[in-house]
Amino acid sequence: MTLRDHAIRYGFIVLLFGLVAYFSIAADGFVSPQSAVFIFQSVAITGVLALGVTATLVVGGFDLSIGSVATSAMMAAAYVMVVLEQNALVAVVVCLLIGAIVGLINGWLIVYMRVPDLLATLGMMFLLVGLQRIPTEGRSIATGMTMPDGSVANGKFSDAFLALGRHRFDFFIPNLIPVSVVVLLVLAVLIWFFLEYTRFGRMMYAVGSNERAAELAGAPVKAYKIWAYVISGVFASIGGILLAARLGRGDIASGNNLLLDAVAAALIGYAVLGAAKPNAFGTAIGALFVGILLQGLTMMNAPYYTQDFIKGVVLVVALVFTFALSGRGRR
Repeated sequence: MTLRDHAIRYGFIVLLFGLVAYFSIAADGFVSPQSAVFIFQSVAITGVLALGVTATLVVGGFDLSIGSVATSAMMAAAYVMVVLEQNALVAVVVCLLIGAIVGLINGWLIVYMRVPDLLATLGMMFLLVGLQRIPTEGRSIATGMTMPDGSVANGKFSDAFLALGRHRFDFFIPNLIPVSVVVLLVLAVLIWFFLEYTRFGRMMYAVGSNERAAELAGAPVKAYKIWAYVISGVFASIGGILLAARLGRGDIASGNNLLLDAVAAALIGYAVLGAAKPNAFGTAIGALFVGILLQGLTMMNAPYYTQDFIKGVVLVVALVFTFALSGRGRR
């Protein structure tokens, strides 16, 4: 293996450790339990959404609606518990159904209506952004709020639901690992095993690699593509559930950066260990990288408007290492 091959395969991992070392020196308090908790919390929701995006990338698609699905699920959870005064189980089921239905509609539009994936999911994004604001006329949902009809919402988030976003497990030191991180790890292992070691997952890769060849081989290509978007929708709704549980309210503006961070994590995953393809392990590492980057920049008091620029630079460099230097992007 040449030096160039080593750079392509391990360059991003070296960059990750280098980033940690730099922030450890440049940002006071970066190496602390509190900083770790903030990183873990930000990684969890971003990572769950990014894993959903990965499923669509595997079949050669792309889902731009994940951020709006997550915020819709968050608003739905708040509405069910605060306004309708239902329990946490009902709220979780409603959120998961929303994700599955949106994914099914996205898949149907793309597969049967032949709408390009970017256009279909972009349209769904705008639809959901508007739809989630209608029940409260654009206001966030919290206990004691006055509804448009003049009634008062007296329900509240249950303790069991809030624990999904706020409880932390002991790990060497007390209260270090949030529940949401455990959820991310479980989902990452499941989707990794599913994609790498099941026939269904391998066929999804085959569809993304050469859809026509997979179809000629007898694979139900349309079903695989639709299921990829259903997986993406369900994962996005899980992210929305975790966000609602962390905030304890339905904050209409809280999911603004979810799409960009999740997409960055999924695309950075291409560069991890030189994979040059969508993969669950790389996506999880990409989410960790984004979380470390944002936490370090925040602790160094970097202006908020520079953070997206820096994320973009890192993403472009990672993709250049993956495709340009390896030659895998050439046809």
